[in-house]
Amino acid sequence: MAEEKRIGLSLAETLRIAWKAIAANPLRSALTALGVIIGVAAVVALTMVGQGTTRNVTQLLEGLGTNLLTVGPAQGNRGPGGGLVRAGGPETIPLSDAYAIQEAFAEEVVGVAPVAQGRFQIRSGSTNFQATVVGTWPDFAKVRNAEPEKGSFFTWDDVTAKRRVAVLGYGVAEDLFGTDDPLGQRIRINGIPFTVVGVLPDKGDQGFVSTNYQVFVPLSTYLQRLARPEAGEAKVNTIYLQGASRDRLKDLQERLTRFLAERHGLTDPNDYDFSVANQQDALESVNATTRTLTLFLGGVAAISLLVGGIGIMNIMLVSVTERTREIGVRKALGARPRDILAQFLAESVVLSVGGGTLGVVLGLGLAGAVGRALTVTPVFSPGSAVVAFFFAVLVGIFFDLYPAWRAARLDPVEALRYE
Repeated sequence: MAEEKRIGLSLAETLRIAWKAIAANPLRSALTALGVIIGVAAVVALTMVGQGTTRNVTQLLEGLGTNLLTVGPAQGNRGPGGGLVRAGGPETIPLSDAYAIQEAFAEEVVGVAPVAQGRFQIRSGSTNFQATVVGTWPDFAKVRNAEPEKGSFFTWDDVTAKRRVAVLGYGVAEDLFGTDDPLGQRIRINGIPFTVVGVLPDKGDQGFVSTNYQVFVPLSTYLQRLARPEAGEAKVNTIYLQGASRDRLKDLQERLTRFLAERHGLTDPNDYDFSVANQQDALESVNATTRTLTLFLGGVAAISLLVGGIGIMNIMLVSVTERTREIGVRKALGARPRDILAQFLAESVVLSVGGGTLGVVLGLGLAGAVGRALTVTPVFSPGSAVVAFFFAVLVGIFFDLYPAWRAARLDPVEALRYE
């Protein structure tokens, strides 16, 4: 007894007593840890889904092509900057701008691809439906990461000769020809025959980025045979450019803006009738938004950890009251206040560690389920899981400090008299 008073309880003995007290009330212990389990699971799951969403958006935008600049119609007179410009707006960009850019920035641009597009009836045999037909230049294949899986993209000779050739998106080719080889087959676009020279790979469900249900034809053919613009200078929806260097993309964007402003005779950015968007700016903006949303949702989920901590404190206060006589007996046998404090803190740590571990496991499963429902591949972040786990442990310790302190200060004589 004197020896125990001198050295106190070992860590192993403290944990054994703590586990015995927890196991004596399994249902109450499970309900106490439930708040921690839910909180950790929510933080882990939301973080994984949020990071998975960020990665998916990044891959989606990079699917547009690398080092991409997009010249499009003015977006609310917002000047030269702006986000991602989608093809499909009004045809307000002079085609001559594309030729001028190609000549003036030949050393700094890998490819230039003006785009004009519209919805037309596509037919082969008895199969017909509407799809987006895109008139463009051969550089579109490398600028927009659209190299054919079968056959090839059309050439500059096709553009010059205004040939009626077409490259089909994966979905269009599958709907028209099924398992048959589309290459060399004839299709009709708006009643006009075209020969299939290439088929793009399956781009999946990528929203407006997907080329699956698009048909690509030489821009000259599109303007002459399909769009049939009014007399005057030919115009397009968008001009895509691929810069030679990612590091100089911002500088290229600024000089391109000044170049087009001079061509259009404009000096005030508020009067610009065009916009030049940088893919990297759009990517950083979207990623910043998703990161902020992930942090916000993670913060909301962390509140449940605090609620769980309050639950731990409440249960431990009840436990102190119920075990007052036990505390008195232990003190009478030589246990010091710090031994009592360590015992109750150990109980809280065991509950928090157990709850945190189960929370991480549950969070992994929950992230997988949510990811499948949202068609997002969750990204496991060891750092986030570790932070959530240790935060749960710290919350448990913090909220158990008062109950443990209260137990340690009990007078042994008064505690032994407690009924």
